[in-house]
Amino acid sequence: MARSSPASYALPFSVSSSFRSHGSSHKGIFTVKWIRRLGLSLPMSPKYTDSPFSLVSSYGYSCVCSVKNPAVNPVSGRKPSDGILKVPSSSECDVSSSIWNWRGYRIRYQSSGKNGPALILIHGFGANSDHWRKNISFLSKTNRVYSIDLIGYGYSEKPNPRDFEANSFYTFETWAAQLNDFCADVVKDDAFFICNSIGGVVGLQAAIMEPQICKGILLLNISLRMLHIKKQPWYGRPFIKSFQSLLRNTELGKIFYNAVATKESVKSILFQCYHDKSAVTDELVQIILQPGLEPGAADVFLEFICYSGGPLPEDLLPKMKCPVLLAWGDKDPWEPIELGKAYANFEAVEDFVVLPNVGHCPQDEAPDLVNPLIQSFVKRHSEG
Repeated sequence: MARSSPASYALPFSVSSSFRSHGSSHKGIFTVKWIRRLGLSLPMSPKYTDSPFSLVSSYGYSCVCSVKNPAVNPVSGRKPSDGILKVPSSSECDVSSSIWNWRGYRIRYQSSGKNGPALILIHGFGANSDHWRKNISFLSKTNRVYSIDLIGYGYSEKPNPRDFEANSFYTFETWAAQLNDFCADVVKDDAFFICNSIGGVVGLQAAIMEPQICKGILLLNISLRMLHIKKQPWYGRPFIKSFQSLLRNTELGKIFYNAVATKESVKSILFQCYHDKSAVTDELVQIILQPGLEPGAADVFLEFICYSGGPLPEDLLPKMKCPVLLAWGDKDPWEPIELGKAYANFEAVEDFVVLPNVGHCPQDEAPDLVNPLIQSFVKRHSEG
């Protein structure tokens, strides 16, 4: 499929849904056309192009293991919503869910492990700490592992963005401050940041704001932020601002969100970004959907998709003082690998590892590749 032209302005998924207008029997079709970006294959490590086509990098990240994929979906401190999927914790390693009070807001996080370096797992847009359910128990065998719901997402509190100036609260600076304060208040130690998608920008921003906290950062399919205003042609920017204003200030935004926040739409979106469709289970759909049905979730969602400013990865990577490892699912349709591999040229990036036949969320789709990759990276930078 050819890549959409620069004149298409959109969020990174496509939805076409029918809705019945409130107070009317008129049925209309609400269609939003999103950008779709397809990646190309390339050698596993752009820095070392003689690597064979397998999970091999300059530092020998070649081990693959089998994991049992234990899953936990606790909603600590709240009454579970009707129909929420609750999965028992693994018998191998307990995973606890807790609430941390940050600046007066309730923040949900999960933790496991009592020894070893601290790891903070940071989710992407629209996700939450349960998206790391296949990683926490495995990694906690040798590490202290924490997975946090960024404010506005998951089962963390969702302040109304209208209580703040436009684009002033749900920003990468806010989430980065949350992450650094979490390390200071809860972890009480420096930590490695393990990030997916938008979470990668959060991790980079946090590492720049408080460089003494982050020991190293592993980025899984970091968001390229293709909808950033700097990456749009000048003639499209007025259209983007008008469309964002419509979403934020009219009923169109709520109508759009209601079309997206259904099992069918969430499953369709996940089918787009997961290469292995068998990984898109009913459990996963519920994990993503359920927090999105909580009060305030729609406002946060609309606020973020109207946030086209802030830092870009290419702005942050040159400022990094800790080691960075990039790993990329080569079948990601949203963040094409041929664009992502350019990040391997930054000095802080020690390597770029391609995850073959994997989509946008490698930690969930291919934990057998990602878990040992994380383990190797952390071990390498913890010794001595």
